[in-house]
Amino acid sequence: MTEVPEHLLKRAKAARDKAATQPEEAASDAPADEAAAPAAAGDSRIPAHLLERSKSAKARKAGGGDADAAADSGGGGTATAVATASTGGAVVTAGGPPLAAGPGGHTQRLLTVVKAGSIQDVKAKPQDKVHVWPHLIVAEFVAALACTSFLLFFSWFVNAPLLELADFNKTPNPSKAPWYFLGLQELLVYFHPMVAGVTIPGMGIFLLILAPYMDKNPSNKPEDRKFAISLMTLFLMFWAVLVIIGSFFRGPGFNFTLPWIDGLFFEL
Repeated sequence: MTEVPEHLLKRAKAARDKAATQPEEAASDAPADEAAAPAAAGDSRIPAHLLERSKSAKARKAGGGDADAAADSGGGGTATAVATASTGGAVVTAGGPPLAAGPGGHTQRLLTVVKAGSIQDVKAKPQDKVHVWPHLIVAEFVAALACTSFLLFFSWFVNAPLLELADFNKTPNPSKAPWYFLGLQELLVYFHPMVAGVTIPGMGIFLLILAPYMDKNPSNKPEDRKFAISLMTLFLMFWAVLVIIGSFFRGPGFNFTLPWIDGLFFEL
């Protein structure tokens, strides 16, 4: 809400007190006398052109003619002749701009005094956003270079030759799928193929799809995203355990075995 300046509150209170104590016939002249007295003492905050406008308007209202007597100038005792003309309702002086005009000839009027803070927000709001370039693209490019370098040196030091042509008359024992499918192959030991190959993986994928709708927390901090992190950790650990068991703990006939006793039945 707009705060009214203290000097205007004091002036309004003085005007009300004066209007309450004086007779009714003298109440109409009270504002002019009250505005003129501080002006003569040099302590008025009302601009001079507004005082002239008020005096000329009262003179026009009292006389109603084209040539009225102007008010006293304050200390010199000189009277200024004011002639009113039909120039858009403005009072024209003898050698200057209209009395209705403000400093510099402006004709705007001040409607109210408004604090700048009530209509203008100067507080800067932090933006939790970064540009894709260079922040994201540079990080992804560095990660791609690191992965490429790792694969290059890994393939340099680890020998991984191609196997001979497959012989359908001779099936290797154990016959294992690639490592990324060993989780499904491990599930086939415990469940029906429809359950192990469709139902359980489908339920896991569907649950991961619903995760963003169940956890709508926009925070990036791990302590604020316990549900999402727990769900993803459970899914990864479940699949990692199945892959490890199928890779290292399954021997001939895909039977359970201990690698430190029976050996390792796994090839890269």
